[in-house]
Amino acid sequence: MNTLSITRRGCIAVALAAAFGAQAQGYPSKPVTLIVPFAAGSATDQLARALGQSITTDTKQAAVVDNKAGASGMLAAQAAARAAADGYTVLITTNTTHAANEHLYKKLPYDAVADFAPVTLLGKGSQVLVVRADSPFKNVAELLAKAKQAPGKLSFGSGSSSSRVAGELFQQMSGTEILHVPYKSNPLAITDLLGGQIDLMITDMSTGVPQIKSGKLRALGVSTLKRSPLLPDVPTIDEAGVKGYDMGYWFAAYVPAKTPPEVIEKLNALLVAGVKSPAAKSFYDNSGTEPVTSTPDALAKFQQAETQKWGKVIKAAGIEAE
Repeated sequence: MNTLSITRRGCIAVALAAAFGAQAQGYPSKPVTLIVPFAAGSATDQLARALGQSITTDTKQAAVVDNKAGASGMLAAQAAARAAADGYTVLITTNTTHAANEHLYKKLPYDAVADFAPVTLLGKGSQVLVVRADSPFKNVAELLAKAKQAPGKLSFGSGSSSSRVAGELFQQMSGTEILHVPYKSNPLAITDLLGGQIDLMITDMSTGVPQIKSGKLRALGVSTLKRSPLLPDVPTIDEAGVKGYDMGYWFAAYVPAKTPPEVIEKLNALLVAGVKSPAAKSFYDNSGTEPVTSTPDALAKFQQAETQKWGKVIKAAGIEAE
């Protein structure tokens, strides 16, 4: 390689660095799209809208929420992965797309690591086991008794991998057989639960608590080892008899791979500020979600550990990849 070639490469590198720096300095200079893998009204959607409100307040640029529900978040993840790597398309997602799906499906239209650059964690939360208010089951013990008496007769719905794996793990750890009915999102599953098409589900707090508070659903147990401040009188599933049961979920933000590091740094600062905003505080308080943020590198390491954890849970629950 001659000196001229090296010099040209050096000049190109300097020019690119300057361009990226200028891009980051003016970011965002146009509307930002927040892609959500689940339907409007879901916990992820509520969080994205709160963060979008904060971004708009801080930057005076619109933040548009684009709900791409279906296929366990694969449609949204694929769309985000294929977007321009400029920081203007952000995937607000959960462990569904970035820890669980690779163990649930034989072929994914995206790579959760190679196709994305991590930005920040956004929170961690618990789920709740619910039945209709007029259900004959008043507690987990009664539900388990019926499930063991009539294997495969009861059904549970799920609209996310978190919800599904929680239900599958519940069966595996309790020695029961309950029919799984998949939905595009948890709110849609709740609708059928209220309508009597399914018997139970384990759902995120944002979706379940309003229905519990209104008296339409009955809460039987919280999915993590610690009780939820939103439902202090509801025992954990572990306390209710399925010893060792523990299955939570998390939120995080990603951008397409090759997004300039300077842009990711700016977006990280905007989202961390968004988590602390009044709009987001309302979401965290009402959903029982713990606000948690991170550096991009810390999210990458967390995702790697969580992917291994979910893989073990899915394998132990006997779930075969579709």
